[in-house]
Amino acid sequence: MSELKKKFGRRLVELRKRKSFNQEKFAEIIDISPRNLSNIENGYTFPSADRLEKIAEALGCPMKELFDFEHHKDDKDLYEEIVERIKPVNRERLQDFYKITKALTDI
Repeated sequence: MSELKKKFGRRLVELRKRKSFNQEKFAEIIDISPRNLSNIENGYTFPSADRLEKIAEALGCPMKELFDFEHHKDDKDLYEEIVERIKPVNRERLQDFYKITKALTDI
C-alpha cells in the first residue's frame, strides 16, 4: 500500500465527514459501491482521474484540496515541526503559545 494512497484515503474521509456524508450516501453520489469507496478510504485502491473529478465536485472543493494532507504527518514529524516553529519566538510569544496549547489540552 503506497503512502499516497493512505494519505489520500485519510483526506477523503476527512472531507467527506466535513460534508456530513456517510459512506453509503457519498458512494452513491460519486457512482461507486460503498465497498469501493471503503477501499479508497483505507488506502487499498486509488480513484481514476474521472472519479477524482466526481469526488471534488461532490465535495464542492478544488481538485488540489483532495491532496492537501500536510497536516497528516506522523506524530514525530508534527512534534518536530511545532518545536521548530516555537524556537525563534520572543518570550511574550512563547507565553502565548503556552496559553494556547494549555487551553487546547485542557479541553
